[in-house]
Amino acid sequence: MTEPQTEPAPLSLGTAGARNLATTLKSVPQMQGISSRWLLRALPWVEVGGGTFRVNRRATYAAGSGRVSFTVAADSVQVVPPSLAELPLLRGFDDEDVLAGLAGRFRQREFAAGEELATAGAPANSMFLVAHGKVNRVGATKYGDQRVLGTVSEGEAIGQELLTGNGITAEETARAITRVIVLEVTRDDLQRVLSEAPELAAHVIVSQADQRAPRNRHGESEIDLSAGHDGEPDLPGTYADYELAPREYPLSVAQTVLRVHTRVADLFNEPMDQVEHQLRLTVEALRERQESELINNPDFGLLHNVDLKQRVHTRSGPPTPDDMDDLITRRRKTQYFFAHPRAIAAFGQECTRRGIYPEPVEHEGSVVPSWRGVPLLSCNKIPISDTGSTSILALRTGQENQGVIGLQPAKLPDEQQPGLSARFMGVTDKGILQYLVSAYYSVAALVPDAYGILENIELGRVD
Repeated sequence: MTEPQTEPAPLSLGTAGARNLATTLKSVPQMQGISSRWLLRALPWVEVGGGTFRVNRRATYAAGSGRVSFTVAADSVQVVPPSLAELPLLRGFDDEDVLAGLAGRFRQREFAAGEELATAGAPANSMFLVAHGKVNRVGATKYGDQRVLGTVSEGEAIGQELLTGNGITAEETARAITRVIVLEVTRDDLQRVLSEAPELAAHVIVSQADQRAPRNRHGESEIDLSAGHDGEPDLPGTYADYELAPREYPLSVAQTVLRVHTRVADLFNEPMDQVEHQLRLTVEALRERQESELINNPDFGLLHNVDLKQRVHTRSGPPTPDDMDDLITRRRKTQYFFAHPRAIAAFGQECTRRGIYPEPVEHEGSVVPSWRGVPLLSCNKIPISDTGSTSILALRTGQENQGVIGLQPAKLPDEQQPGLSARFMGVTDKGILQYLVSAYYSVAALVPDAYGILENIELGRVD
């Protein structure tokens, strides 16, 4: 029987043991979720004392958001009755029973691409609420050619003038450019509802009178002036009326409690400060959330507060140069575009398809895509829906430009960065250090045309 072989005793320190004592070259903790955060860098930040910023404007005639909401059950689509008050002529009407009766008059219909919902010059017998798809408003030029006046998409209405009893004939053609699902109510049904609900009829009359009040093209109350006169005529008296209830923007907050065990902070603090890097990564996460809130927050986020007149729909689906031009023309001095990287890629593909190659521009030391010299900056916080649609934002910034501004507090205790503090909360009975990390912020558009949005951009569509 042979004796088992045994390993000879080591005569020197092995590599496994030596590695534990060796000094290694190492990186600071990395974080995959850090993005460029162009929006936070592009916005001019205004310090807000008292935690609230008020935007004073000239009096504007409110016209409603113009968009209604729907519920979908199986293949049935129904309008949400209270959302009918978002139509300009129904804005402020709050009798839910009457709105429910009106909602019950709508019937679902479908149109294929190319079909006409209404034809210019033909009798106008129906009002439509678009639940799905896109419809072009087509009118005639002075020379008899047709031109697209605008695009109507989900939640918007066609033929609202029937609420007033006017509009005997359609003034423009409504043509489906995709498969469209609409809710239709006939002229007879509308008149029946108005006759059964005199309070609704009275509300429509008052709203119609308000819309005829003197105003400029931005919807502001008109300042009466005289120009080009001769002699000594009586000059008009006037004043600039202000909004009686201007919008106020309270600062929002994103917070978390950072916990670090004292054993980690005491024993594993060389060569890198564990608390410092834990705090750095937490701050990065808060800044990412802050940018997301500036875009998506339902109260103050840019996507949810865009003015109705600043919404542009794509003409076909993907973002084209024509669509981007439409977006630019809605305001003076567009300074930035913000889009999801996939939307930027889709726009580049459309440019290449047409043989257009926009010159990139330099922005803060980086070369970025552009259109008409306006930087097209990536922002992965702009959502992409389950159906593959997204949006592009166009902004004018700064108080001097009556643009979009970021809001932050003037000064915070234990401030680490502007608008962000890390306050030591003590040590728990489990030996854990705790820090309250808070970021305060908001965003405000000083006038409605400070920014606009190209909506319902389709990504990855197969032609």
